[in-house]
Amino acid sequence: MFERTRTVLAVAMLTVATYATAVEVNGGHPETYVVQKGDTLWDISARFLKKPWLWPEIWQANPQVKNPHLIYPGDVLSLAYLDRVVAQPGPRQEQPINALPLDQIEPFLKQLSVVDEIDSLPYVVALEDNRLRATTGQTAYVRGLDGAEVGQRWAVVRPTVRYSLPKPTEDLTANGDVTPGSGNLWKNFVAAPSKRNEMLGYELAQLNVGTVVKLADGQSEVTTLALQGRVDGREVRAGDRLVPVEANPYDLQFFPHAPAAQTEGLDMRVLAVTDMYLAGGPRDVVAISAGSANGIDNGTVVSLWRQGRHVAHRMQYPNSSRMDDSLTSGAGRVSLPDEYAAHAMVFRTFDKVSYALVMQGVKPVLVGYSAKHPDAQ
Repeated sequence: MFERTRTVLAVAMLTVATYATAVEVNGGHPETYVVQKGDTLWDISARFLKKPWLWPEIWQANPQVKNPHLIYPGDVLSLAYLDRVVAQPGPRQEQPINALPLDQIEPFLKQLSVVDEIDSLPYVVALEDNRLRATTGQTAYVRGLDGAEVGQRWAVVRPTVRYSLPKPTEDLTANGDVTPGSGNLWKNFVAAPSKRNEMLGYELAQLNVGTVVKLADGQSEVTTLALQGRVDGREVRAGDRLVPVEANPYDLQFFPHAPAAQTEGLDMRVLAVTDMYLAGGPRDVVAISAGSANGIDNGTVVSLWRQGRHVAHRMQYPNSSRMDDSLTSGAGRVSLPDEYAAHAMVFRTFDKVSYALVMQGVKPVLVGYSAKHPDAQ
């Protein structure tokens, strides 16, 4: 019996060792781990794996767990012999944990969206008492709400930025036009040139929610909207757009995984960093230039890289006047490799743009950085 047990153990350890080479299991992973309230799936994955985005490869709950994708506080996780992390169900008295801290991404789930065009959206033409601004409890007058019905709810949104490449962002005026001379033109001098020449979408920031209280008729050509739900102190003004209120337009559960094969070779860039900053770090949100049309879905993990610069070759050309940090190669310059900055996980996708949360890294992430496969070297 002892000999048989020792043989089984040896085979099991060999299997785990072989699989560890493939998925890079952490050498110091715990034998068991009790899931705690406040944990995230990413943090737990990092306890077992050097590459948390490979979690789906080794996660397999016990048969008694009804939903193998959900992990709850109190569950006991262990790395089993057959290359899988298994769970012993806990008391199930809390909500399942998520891959991301929802409180840090909630505004991007509820208050922001990206659309392909804005010209066809209904828009505010005037406000109660001819005000310049309006808020909850006041009235907005809207054109373009053809077919609307009394009682329907609409979100009032404002186009704030247009995403595109090679210029990452362009600021918009009150009526949604590109501000002359905008787009942070100086960013073109800190981000490597892109061969993509494409308009990616308009970002819409939610301002308020209103209910239709009166339809256009023979006396008036506008629909009357009662404003009822201001967001973060923002006020409505003429030129703001309207989109239908969706019951649940976003996911609440995310599972980290590598990008789909169709993203290979796609030039993906960081378009923006939360709060209009140039750089961001862990737990900051970034927008990247790829979405569902490119095979990106929620949970996709990417690595973010500073493009290799091209420096003057001072040893060969000591008197050269060339820049020491050029974005393009050329005679008299030495090309440097790309530099890894951080990993990020996508949590909301649109056609050609996605929002991602920076998870961990070694340096700040800047607008214009490349987004690659998480295994990129």
